[in-house]
Amino acid sequence: MPKNNEVKFEVLHMPPQNTNSVLVSVGQDAVIFDPWGKAKDWEKVLLERGLTLRGIYATHGHPDHISAAPSLAHAFHVDWYLNSADEYLIGWGNELLDMFEIPHIHDDYQKPIHISAGAMEVLPDLQMEIMESPGHTPGGLMFYFPQYKILFTGDTLFADSVGRTDFPGGDEHQLMHSIHNLIDLELDDETYVVHGHGMETTIEWLKQHNQYFKD
Repeated sequence: MPKNNEVKFEVLHMPPQNTNSVLVSVGQDAVIFDPWGKAKDWEKVLLERGLTLRGIYATHGHPDHISAAPSLAHAFHVDWYLNSADEYLIGWGNELLDMFEIPHIHDDYQKPIHISAGAMEVLPDLQMEIMESPGHTPGGLMFYFPQYKILFTGDTLFADSVGRTDFPGGDEHQLMHSIHNLIDLELDDETYVVHGHGMETTIEWLKQHNQYFKD
């Protein structure tokens, strides 16, 4: 992924490989987006790299995007962030976690801090814009880093498709509205796009190859 001497964005496929998680670091400070997998595996990565975890962010509340979030937040005494409309989904997908032999999110999990549309500094001098994108879930979010032209879409939009809407709270009309709102932002073609699953793309690539990403 794009990086410079100060900020590093890295897509990680934690075992069992399924979700595009992203580790962002500024010096030795780090935040994680959509921490799939086991908390102990994330702890190992952070320890090996000498990184201090400062926060955790989720694009939405499905278990394959938050499975490690509550335990990691508790272990490192940091906050994790989720849109309030998706909090009811926490623990909903424990059967999915069983399939991947991932520990359940128990009823006494560390509660998330609620976030919605707006701007925030996630690490020193690293600004993030939060965009609400309901449809795949009621509280879906996308994260955009204007300084570096990097966008995380979660499961709102994939390289050649869109997120499914047949899970609880899914709404196809809302999803398409969210995608059209993204199109209307007219982000630069070279904007680097990390999706919740599958290959990374650019805005230009999406315009050319994704039938849903049309004016």
